[in-house]
Amino acid sequence: MIARLWHGTTTTEKADAYLAFLQARALPDYRGTPGNIAAYILRREDGDITHFSTLTYWSSLSAIEAFAGADISRAKYYPEDAGFLLEFEPTVQHSELYS
Repeated sequence: MIARLWHGTTTTEKADAYLAFLQARALPDYRGTPGNIAAYILRREDGDITHFSTLTYWSSLSAIEAFAGADISRAKYYPEDAGFLLEFEPTVQHSELYS
């Protein structure tokens, strides 16, 4: 299994709206991709900035490629992200998961 971790920041003022967007748009996109095992949103407020991470679990690299494209290290963004995010981090992290 492979874990994929994305990170982004928004203003705390927009954090509730961004969470609602992620729940309505991003989570169904992740979960609707064959090979996705699970998808979660992490949220951490730090004063005027709120950090969001998406933590997803995948059955294989090819499943991640079906979601993210050929370069799986590149972050996937939605057009709506431009109204929320303070910057567009270019890459994500992947880790093999063991129990």
